[in-house]
Amino acid sequence: MNHWESLPLEACFWTACALIFYTYAGYPIVLFLASSAAELHGAWRRLLGSGAAPPEAAEQELPAVSIVVAAHNEEDQLPGLIESLRQLHYPRERLEVIVVSDGSSDGTNDYLRGLQDPWIHSLLLPQRKGKANALNHGVAEARHALLLFTDASTRLLPDTLRRMMRHFQDARVGVVCGALRFQHHAGSARTEGVYWSYECLLRLMEGRLGATLTASGALYALRKICFPRLSETAWIEDFLVPLHARRSGYEVVYDPEALALELPAATVQGEFTRRVRLAIGSFRALGILLGARLDGITRWALISHKLLRWCVPFLLLLALASNLMLWPLAPYRGFLFLQLGAYLWAGVGSLANRTARRFRGAQAMYFFCAMNAAFLWGFLLFLRDRGATAWQQVR
Repeated sequence: MNHWESLPLEACFWTACALIFYTYAGYPIVLFLASSAAELHGAWRRLLGSGAAPPEAAEQELPAVSIVVAAHNEEDQLPGLIESLRQLHYPRERLEVIVVSDGSSDGTNDYLRGLQDPWIHSLLLPQRKGKANALNHGVAEARHALLLFTDASTRLLPDTLRRMMRHFQDARVGVVCGALRFQHHAGSARTEGVYWSYECLLRLMEGRLGATLTASGALYALRKICFPRLSETAWIEDFLVPLHARRSGYEVVYDPEALALELPAATVQGEFTRRVRLAIGSFRALGILLGARLDGITRWALISHKLLRWCVPFLLLLALASNLMLWPLAPYRGFLFLQLGAYLWAGVGSLANRTARRFRGAQAMYFFCAMNAAFLWGFLLFLRDRGATAWQQVR
């Protein structure tokens, strides 16, 4: 293979490697520098007496809030959520909770019928049509202008709601994204825990730049006028709702102090299922995302944090395929051995995960490969998409 024959393959290989590096390392580095500069600017403004974080409202000034929960077969999780809502430091007369049972077939409906709290209401849908449809019904029933969306498996802390509501004192704010703290089990701390710590850091830095892209579906608040009626096939409403708020002229903010607890999937296989669903929903909404009018910084964050992340499975395949074809060139044999070694290390992580042994680096690599494989599988399913609406719980 001469130089001119290998040039296109080398270009493919190095382009794929560069984009993968930028997605997971280059973007966070640039984001860190930009957000640090923004934080210094904010500290200077606060020193001069402007730009301070909004204070929590006094008891008599707290706004009325409707908490909407979409649930399907959640008889085991709902009692914990309801108890956490009862513990909120928030006036009961300014709260209503609407739990929408999306065609549940276990004991969820019986549990909801047995609740005696007058401020907790249930809406029992006879047919399962998916989370988006359940949220549409819940929002239609909500009496208040401010909403909070959460999940049955989420546990709010007593001050979570107050911290989120303080931002709505600013009429420009349309959506407030809370932060999740995972209650890790033995395996997730070395897999999902590593990923989520990394993800939270990115969200924190993007929030400092005013470029918050997405909420966690388990915890975000919004003005009711920022909620678009969702298509039943929408599976990433926590991305579409903040995007709609931005398009309507509102700001989307991230509050790392508004914490709630969440239990991650019990296994990597469970997380794989969740990522497949996320991939299908992402590709369904791709046209909307590409057509969104965003400011420069937010569009940069969208491309770097989301779109390139979705491309990584294909870039990994491109890097491997082009590297195999470059085998005749001695330097690229070493790169191929490095790639194969990384995948072998992921295999070790898979075995360690099954046997509960601790190989932190190997398990993180296994999680990385599994999640990218999930996104690739989700893309293939999307190509055969029949517009399914129901989503599956992941435990």
